[in-house]
Amino acid sequence: MSTYRERLTPSGRIYVYLVLVIPASILVFAPINITVGYICAVVLYVGTVLILLALSPVVTVEDGMLTAGKARIPVSLLGEPEAFTGEGATLARGQRLDARAWLCIRGWVQPVVKVNVHDPADPVPYWLISSRNPNELVAALEKANNHELADS
Repeated sequence: MSTYRERLTPSGRIYVYLVLVIPASILVFAPINITVGYICAVVLYVGTVLILLALSPVVTVEDGMLTAGKARIPVSLLGEPEAFTGEGATLARGQRLDARAWLCIRGWVQPVVKVNVHDPADPVPYWLISSRNPNELVAALEKANNHELADS
């Protein structure tokens, strides 16, 4: 049973910026053959978009586990989650960032959720996860943690 799922895909403006690949590749291949330039431009643009989509991490909270990208941790080992937006998110990703923290952040997703790790065997003090819906992620983590506590 999934309580939360979010794919951290790039925002629309990233795809607009990638349009610059088209004239750049036409410029490179036009001296060889203009048709090859147009074909390469389309292939490079579509390929770049597909790679960005395929490599977008997924954040889920399900079955008592928090998954962010390829990393997983039981919610029973997590502390109280905190959502940060605006200036708080900028500080959490920058000046207040602990170098030991585990990160699943993307530059195109501004809000973040910080979750402390209470596992003495884990050197990571907290996870910092980008989320377009930080309050929903916090609610899902709290719900999953309460469910874990009730089962214990």
